[in-house]
Formats: sequence, C-alpha cells, structure tokens
Amino acid sequence: MGAESSKPVVNHSETNECLDEKLSLQFVHLNIEDIQSASSDLSVENITKFSKNFHQDSKNLLAMNAMAGNDPTGVFLNPKSALNNDQHIFNVKLDLEGSATNQKSSGRCWLFAGTNIMRLAVISKYKLSDDFELSQSYLFFYDKLEKANWFLENMIDLAHKDIDDRVVQYLLTDPVGDGGQFDMLINLVEKYGVVPKSVFPETYSSSNSRRLNWLVTVKLREFAAVIRKSIEQGSSIQSVRVIKQKMMEDIYRIISIHLGEPPSQFDWETQDKNGKYIGIHDLTPKRFFKEIVNFPISTMVSLINDPRNPINALYTVDRLGNIVGGRPIRYINTTSDNQKQLAINVLKSGRPVWFGCDVGQFSNNRIGAMDTKIYDYELAFNVKFNLTKEERLLYKESLMTHAMVFTGVHLDKDGNPLRWRVENSWGIDTTGDKGFWVMTDEWFSSFVYQIVLEKNDIPRKLVSLLDNQPTVLPAYDPMGALACPY
Repeated sequence: MGAESSKPVVNHSETNECLDEKLSLQFVHLNIEDIQSASSDLSVENITKFSKNFHQDSKNLLAMNAMAGNDPTGVFLNPKSALNNDQHIFNVKLDLEGSATNQKSSGRCWLFAGTNIMRLAVISKYKLSDDFELSQSYLFFYDKLEKANWFLENMIDLAHKDIDDRVVQYLLTDPVGDGGQFDMLINLVEKYGVVPKSVFPETYSSSNSRRLNWLVTVKLREFAAVIRKSIEQGSSIQSVRVIKQKMMEDIYRIISIHLGEPPSQFDWETQDKNGKYIGIHDLTPKRFFKEIVNFPISTMVSLINDPRNPINALYTVDRLGNIVGGRPIRYINTTSDNQKQLAINVLKSGRPVWFGCDVGQFSNNRIGAMDTKIYDYELAFNVKFNLTKEERLLYKESLMTHAMVFTGVHLDKDGNPLRWRVENSWGIDTTGDKGFWVMTDEWFSSFVYQIVLEKNDIPRKLVSLLDNQPTVLPAYDPMGALACPY
C-alpha cells in the first residue's frame, strides 16, 4: 500500500510501425479534393453520401433485414470455423475433471476457477463423485470482509489526496467488487482455509451478489467520507482506526445476514461414488485445507503476457489486493508462446491450469467456443479488426475479464497447440460440452493474459525475478482488471 504508480512502459517502435502501416493503407486512396473538402463536422451531405453508398451494395440490405429480428451471434456465425476449429476433441486431456460449476449472477469466476483446481485431489483421494465442490461462498464471505477493510485503509492512506484524484475516484467506483486475482485467493486460503460446499452452501446473495454489493458499497462510501473529514479535522490515524473497527462491525453484520456466518469448526460427512460413508470430525477450515485438500497454493506464481511492457520482468498493480499485510499481487511478464508451452507441460503431467482472459471477445455461449474466426464480420460489415494485442490494451479494447481452467489441449503432429479445453463456471446445461468450452490457439494468443503455475513448473530464470522489486502499474491498469469493476 502507498506505492507510487508508474505508467506502462510502451514499446513505441513496434507500436509506431504497426500504426504507420495501417495509416498508409487508410490514406493511400485520398486525393487532393478529399483533403481540401474535409471538415471537423459531420455534414448532411456526407451522411447522404454514406446512405447512397450503403444502398449500392445489396448485401448491406440483406444483412440489415437479417439483423432486424435475429441475434447477431447467430446471423454472422461462421459455420466453417465452428466445425473445423471448435471440435471438443483433444489428444491431451486430464483423466479426472470435475463437473462444470455455476457462479450464476456473480463475478466470482476467480474463486470458482481456484476451487476447481483444488478440488481434484480431494475427489481422487476419497473417490468422490465428480460434482464435489469446495465452498466458493466461504471464500467469498471473507473476501468481501477483507476488501472492505482494504478499502478503508486505502481511504485513510489517501486522505491527503483531493477527492477528485484519479486513484481515489477509481477506488470509490467499486470498493468490494466480486472479482479478484490469484494472489488474493492465496491470501484467503492461507488465512482462513477452505470448507466443503456442503458445510457452507450457496445463499441467494452469494449467487446473486448485486444487492449485497450495493449495500456494502453505500456504507463504505459513507465511511470514506467520515474518515476523510476526521483526518482533515486533525484526528490521528490510530483514533480513526478505532472508528474503523465499528465500521467493520457493520460490514460484518451486513455480509453475515446475506451469506450466513462461516463455520469455525465442522464435521465432514459424505459418501464416495460407490456409496461408502466418509466421516471426518472436529475439523477447522485451515485443518481441512492442510490435511484433506493439501494443495500447494503458496507455491503458485502468475505469468502474464503484457506486450506493452518488457518481458522477463516483475510487475504489480498499485493498491490492488484484499488482505492488509497479505501477499502482494505479483506478475512475471513473459511471451504468449512461453505461456503455452509451460501450460502444455503441466497438462501433460495431469494437472489443470488456472488462467485469466478477455472472455467476451469472439466467443459463443451456445457452442462454448472462443475463436477469433467464429463470426464473419468482414462478410457482414466489410470491416476488419487491425489492432494488435498491445494496442487493444492501450486503447481500452481489451482487458482481463474472466478466470477459467485449462483441462486439455489438442496438439498437431509437431506438438504445436491447435485448440484448448476450458472448464468454465457458467453451468452445465446451456454452454458448450456440459459446461466445458473450446478455445482456438489463435484466440489464446490474442486474449489470454495470465496463467498460474507452481514454481517447480517455471524455469528458474523466471522464478528468480520474484526476488526483484516489481514495476508498479497504476491502480486502473488492465493487468488488474480481474479485480476491477469492469
């Protein structure tokens, strides 16, 4: 907390080359008359010209009529790409996959993806049915509580800043949003442990978090105003923290009423897939994680692909986190090709891979596919998409929006990836292959930003970067987007 942000280091030479090429293509057909007649306003004459040109191509009229009463994702679906590239067939696939889970109307993807990779060892060890789940709601409870405290501490730390300061305003936008980063999951598990879903099940508000978030956010903004005014009037930090404890008690009450109070001790009783009784008594959440789950979460490291910034370097995001005094957010920047090869190695060893991506780009829910060619926009609109991955980040066209899990990959005869098997958390019945999606390798290159692996699966040269001081990206940087309000 309190670190000053640095701006992303842009590789200007690469960006300028791309832009120059695109600009030359766009301006090659300009003539002197066009340049002389150009003006800043949008004239009626120009709109009339646009309309005339539009009607000269009958394909435009056909597309317009087709769009009038139909979903664009159905009208412009590219069946050739869907059939050839989006098959749910993989020659590298985990022997054990849990059933796809459902985060419902909440932004808990990172918690679902995290618990999905942790549950597999429990399913295997105790021969459980594949629908066994760890409680996402349990971690959600403590994440909300800790984020509230994190926010209030940031308000104390930033009380000297003007209320219109960009970082202050950014933090006020969504103090306890549902999203998060893997290092934040590590913080939660190390401090609070985990429990089976049967011990702390879903409530309406865990599956539909909007009203809970609204109420907590209203109170936190009110508390932020109190904190800033108290410090402005000369109150000491310690006296403000005394007031903060009362504020946090209010937040605890609100969250508990919505989600229920998490257990501090419990008995785990279940049956294996053959109906055999399993009973383990007098467990605590931390003991359950250590003895039953036994997942090496503290060794996990995030590898990002951020082409705006130098690779083989360590990064963090200013004021991004959940637990005060906990593990900071740290990313090692590497190439997309390196991410792929390391992920393939882990999948071949029989383990899943947590990853973060921009899921809304060129994806189809019904088919369960992420494919840059899945929609034929050029045929329909006569437009192409020319931004590079770097430019999409710079111009707010892309950012991390969703976390999921790789459970397989299909390789060609030379070992190169063609498509990836993805465990989503949007339910079983309505998407993909019983909730599992397929991702083309081109989509991975364009829209996957982060994978998380054990240290032992990462080259020592990269792991050693964790000993360095990280470059601090701004609080509003897209590399923090899984934990932001967008």
